[in-house]
This record gives sequence, C-alpha cells and structure tokens, in this order.
Amino acid sequence: MASPLFLFLCFSSLFFTPSYSQKQPLLRTNYYQKSCPKFEQILQDTTTNKQISSPTTAAATLRLFFHDCFIRGCDASVLISSTPFNKAERDADINLSLPGDGFDVVVRAKTALELACPGVVSCADIIAVAARNLVLMIGGPYYTVKLGRKDSLTSTASTVDGNLPKPTMPMNQIIQMFQSRGFSVQEMVALSGAHTIGFSHCKEFSSTLYNYSKTSESAPSYNPRFSQALRNACANYNQNPTLSVFNDVMSPNKFDNMYFQNLPKGLGLLSSDHALYSDPRTKGYVDLYAKNQTAFFEAFGAAMEKLSVYGVKSGRKGEIRRRCDEFNN
Repeated sequence: MASPLFLFLCFSSLFFTPSYSQKQPLLRTNYYQKSCPKFEQILQDTTTNKQISSPTTAAATLRLFFHDCFIRGCDASVLISSTPFNKAERDADINLSLPGDGFDVVVRAKTALELACPGVVSCADIIAVAARNLVLMIGGPYYTVKLGRKDSLTSTASTVDGNLPKPTMPMNQIIQMFQSRGFSVQEMVALSGAHTIGFSHCKEFSSTLYNYSKTSESAPSYNPRFSQALRNACANYNQNPTLSVFNDVMSPNKFDNMYFQNLPKGLGLLSSDHALYSDPRTKGYVDLYAKNQTAFFEAFGAAMEKLSVYGVKSGRKGEIRRRCDEFNN
C-alpha cells in the first residue's frame, strides 16, 4: 500500500464535522439475506481465489477502500473511469499508483453477483466486504461490515487533491485531516497499522533517503543498515518509477503488529511512519500496539467499522451501478 494508507490520530475526544454527524442511513448485516442470499458466499469465493492467485490483492483492496471512503464517504466513487468530459477520482495524481488488483477483485465480484442477483448489490458494499475478507484471510481481525450502501452519482479528481494524507505531510496536518472527518488520534494510529502489508514506491520516501542533509545521506530516524539497504534497492528509481519496497520488511505478507514493532527500531519506511513514533501524541499508541497485538486488532477492527459507514449514500443520493466503473445511464 503505497502512500496514503498511513493513518494517525489524537488523544483528544472525537471531533465531528456536520457531514459526519448527520444521521447515517440504516445499514444492517443481513441486508441481502432475501434479495441476494448468495452474496456472502460469492464474495468469499471471489476474494479467496483472487488472493491466492495474486497475493498483493489484500493490500491493494485495503488501500482502495481507504481512498474511496476518505473522499466524500464509502460510495465506490474511486472506481469510476474518466471520460472525455470528466476526470474521475481514480485519475487524480495520488490515485494513479492504486494497484490494479484492488479494482480487479471488485470487478470479478460484481460480475458474479450480477449473474446471481442483477441490479441488487452496490459496488460500495463489495469494496467494504472484500477489504474485510482479505484482511481476515492474511491473519488480521474479523470485524462487522453493515450493508446497504448506494454507489455515488459523482466522481471528480478535483475532490481528491489535498484530501488524502501523504507521507511527506507534517503530523499536525495528518491529524487535522482525520479529526475533520470525526476520527481520533488513536483511531488514526490503529488504521496506520494497515502498513503491515503492502508496499510503497521509492519516490514516496526518496527525499529522506538521498541527500538528506550536508552531514547525513539519509534521515537520522532510519536504522543505518536499513537506510543503506533501501538506497541500494531504490538506486534506479528515477529511471524506473515502479521500484518499490515492502512497508513492513519483516513480515510483509502477514497482517500482524510487526509494523509497530519496526518503528522504534528505525525500520519505518515513510516520513509519516517515523513521525508516528516521534510525535508524543501518537507514540504511546505505537508502543501499545507494538507490545499487544490483541489491542491493535481490536482497535483496528473498531476503526474499520467506523470508517466503513463514513459518508455512505442512500435513497436518491446514490444508485446501484450495473458496472462499477461507470454510472448508470
């Protein structure tokens, strides 16, 4: 999960924006019990088969879910393809690095569901359940996903700019970005644990790796041997922008608390990772989750449940798309 799946939050009580505190549509876990009884099984089969064939799918889908929900809510707006008349969210600069496996697993699930129960299941619900299933499949916690979201009626790249956290942002800005959506610092730190899987492109952290200062090639927050290994791995990133490194070099394909264990050792990859451990508002939570995986899993599951209902659409504010990459005519 390249860039922005690093989330972080504050000791203060929750801050709510008007859009978040408005009454949410009524979602329920058994939403498709009668209208599409095979929904859960189809999602399970699709996500399992895709992850087995492409082990990067879990990280890709988790990042896709976050990038969707953080921009005006969990409504599958990130899946829309651009047209000559509209540059959609997925073509915003920060979304160009979203891995194809995340989009592909949603398309596969939608295709199977349209055969079983046409026009019933939203793409937004598919992303939410697929992300949960894949986290669980690679060792992460189970958490409840309520259903009944509608798909968005709009998707524009301009809504993305400045509204997703970047690894180079100062911690104050990242914290404010989460607080403005009703998330606490603790929830942000828990969500940042998603960096226990996935990878980041070298260009995302090159500024802290090369020519950092007159006295140091790399930022001093890096373990020296680790920074040297990263410089070797990323040596040709200017010529090859696809070069990338695992976010968690110790157990990159397992959802665990190793990401938090890495940070005190200087084994964080991104500037935002290092800031997470150095900032007094977030360090205590890093230490807690590094020592106690159960506490991390409980906090991550609760934060994901909360994120999954952020800004969901209902009624005439959304639709059930026939294809996830285009609006209905």
